[in-house]
Amino acid sequence: MIVVTGGAGFIGSAIVWRLNQEGHNNLLIVDELDTTEKWKNLVGLKFNDYVHKDIFIKKIEEGNKYFIEAIIHLGANSSTTEKNADLLYTNNYLFTKTLAKFCLKNNIRFIYASSAATYGDGNLGFNDNESNCSQLRPLNMYGYSKALFDIWAVREDAFKNIVGIKYFNVYGPNEYHKGDMRSVVHKAFEQVKDTGKVKLFKSMNPDYKDGEQKRDFIYVKDAVDMTLHFLTNRDKNGLYNVGSGKARTWNDLVYSIFKSINKPVNIEYIDMPKHLLKKYQYFTEAKIDKIKNAGYKKEITSLEDGLADYLKNYLVPEKYLAE
Repeated sequence: MIVVTGGAGFIGSAIVWRLNQEGHNNLLIVDELDTTEKWKNLVGLKFNDYVHKDIFIKKIEEGNKYFIEAIIHLGANSSTTEKNADLLYTNNYLFTKTLAKFCLKNNIRFIYASSAATYGDGNLGFNDNESNCSQLRPLNMYGYSKALFDIWAVREDAFKNIVGIKYFNVYGPNEYHKGDMRSVVHKAFEQVKDTGKVKLFKSMNPDYKDGEQKRDFIYVKDAVDMTLHFLTNRDKNGLYNVGSGKARTWNDLVYSIFKSINKPVNIEYIDMPKHLLKKYQYFTEAKIDKIKNAGYKKEITSLEDGLADYLKNYLVPEKYLAE
């Protein structure tokens, strides 16, 4: 059986979808649905059972093996603005460490979500080298909670047997429940639909014009395939970036959205909130040589093609479709 924690979430439900496509139905979904609408992400998927994360971790701590062959651990508090450091420490560090120890002890495949947020402002680069983990300086507690486990894994020499995935800016279907943590793609589409324009932050860095701040955007279907590469290639371990390898501007992204839904470009640049001024990343770009050297050969979807698929096949009502 394969366990997917965070299996009702954005990337998690897409992982389950792809596993179903590949004939894997012997799955256990672990999550915390609470009052969100993410339960809808499970509708139509095939799996053996759903277990609340608190019940699952208790069973793991008691030594219940569940006949598990692999755990894909995507469950986390992913809010980059979360102020409760203890909550992030418990959910993102302690929970991950418990699962990792369990898998290492029982020879179970363990693939977990780290984050590009661990790179901080990017001054030290975006190289997925395990030896760099302790040198990185995340800009928020979310990033630090992810970095803590990466550092633990290095210290325990665990990367010889486990895989960490540093996701960059993932966008795509099933993210609607994430509130303010949705991708800018989803937010921008809603703004265009409701107001006919998109608001972007002004640049407070003289090296970047308004809207020319850059991110590495990766379509969720590619992020899924890159993650599952390590489920089938169990001799490949370590820490890996998952991104497109090509930074694009917010303007590029928004222009493509307007084009995909056949609307005139209308962007308003607004002041950045004070609480983000010292925590804002102006440039991210995944170095993906390592995952390619680990045997990943699939072509990565371009921003334009990814947006077109997401918008036309998942987000856009018929009346918004471009000709």
